[in-house]
Amino acid sequence: MIFGFDKGELKILLIERNEEPYKDWLALPGYFVEQQESIDEAAARILYELTGLRGIFMEQFHTFGEVKRHPQGRVITVAYFAMIRLSGAKELKPVTNYAKKAFWHPVESLPELAFDHSVIFNKALQKIKRKIAYQPIAFELLPEKFTLTQLQTLYEAVLNKKLDKRNFRKKMLNYGILKELDEKQKGVSYRAAKLYKFDKRKYAKLFKNELSF
Repeated sequence: MIFGFDKGELKILLIERNEEPYKDWLALPGYFVEQQESIDEAAARILYELTGLRGIFMEQFHTFGEVKRHPQGRVITVAYFAMIRLSGAKELKPVTNYAKKAFWHPVESLPELAFDHSVIFNKALQKIKRKIAYQPIAFELLPEKFTLTQLQTLYEAVLNKKLDKRNFRKKMLNYGILKELDEKQKGVSYRAAKLYKFDKRKYAKLFKNELSF
């Protein structure tokens, strides 16, 4: 489960399968663990083989073990998730024939996925919705420098609800974890807004998972 954010939309990384069962279906990147590798090593290898992406920190979030998950037999899935910036992201290109292609798909219009991958997706989405309310994981999806409008748009996309502009900005600024820059947006046709950065050191000093939205 690799989440990204681009042009106001929360997106998820999918592949188009090139193997039975569910040939030609859309699915989450995944495959089998080999005998001589750890689960973490397998997750990194599989992500690279199916998408071409490397060096992404992924966190285990759930194990799926229903008896009839896979039409060919008993399969237990250990699921991982990550959140990455899409600006300047590497081109997606599978290096195995198992996947025809890999691409980013908007979360809001996700089709039915192969196997029980829709269940896995919904579980991961609920996790980041809970986690974004008390940890600054949202900043992993934004450019290093961002506007308060971009930050609010991201929170609204993840939480799937509108937030009051004045209250949101007041709360974010009162936390003291945003560093206001002496810079403004460039190349926009409207009034340029101030840019901010997330202050990781200040967050580590002031908070212990205590953000609230």
